[in-house]
Amino acid sequence: MKAILYCRVSTEKEEQTTSLDRQETELMKLAQQFDLDVVHCFREKGSGYSLDRDELLNVLDLARDSEFQYLLIQDDTRLGRGKAKMAILHQLLKYNIKVFTLSHNGEYTLTEADEMVLDIVSTVEEYQRKLHNMKIKRGMRKAVEEGYKPQKNLKNNINGGRDKKEVPISEIVRLKNMKLTFHDIALTLRGLGFDVSKATVHRRYKEHMENTDN
Repeated sequence: MKAILYCRVSTEKEEQTTSLDRQETELMKLAQQFDLDVVHCFREKGSGYSLDRDELLNVLDLARDSEFQYLLIQDDTRLGRGKAKMAILHQLLKYNIKVFTLSHNGEYTLTEADEMVLDIVSTVEEYQRKLHNMKIKRGMRKAVEEGYKPQKNLKNNINGGRDKKEVPISEIVRLKNMKLTFHDIALTLRGLGFDVSKATVHRRYKEHMENTDN
């Protein structure tokens, strides 16, 4: 399984470099202990109360794209402090990332208070998503009433095999650049009449990026 190390200190003082080195060394040992394949180590100097941290945002981008499954940190304060920590934990859990810490010598365990806060945040986010989808459905109903035919967004049998869904790759790329998850992109496209799953969106985006690289 793939893992990323995240090391952070709070100030720019020269002596903090030693702390970053120590964190990285100890986290590498933790990864070896659990037979994890470390694909990257991010080192950062910045306040734990701030979300404006370049390396942290890189970690979240890779998490969103399912580039790793485990995040290793010294302790939960390395992720952040206060509200910032809760926001980051929420994103990591949403992307199914397991957090391992040196202080736990393994998987990080949420406190009862943290679990309660994250449950509330998840519930609010779910209702926001439902509200968003309801707005999309209302817009689609109006479009259909005015003559829009969503069934035309599917093209028929290819080479006698399984029907292949027509997916607007340009729209997928545009939404991905807006930092939407593949789940949210699939929801948006379904609202536009494209009968696609999260897996289909992810696959088509990956195929497009591979073709672009070539």
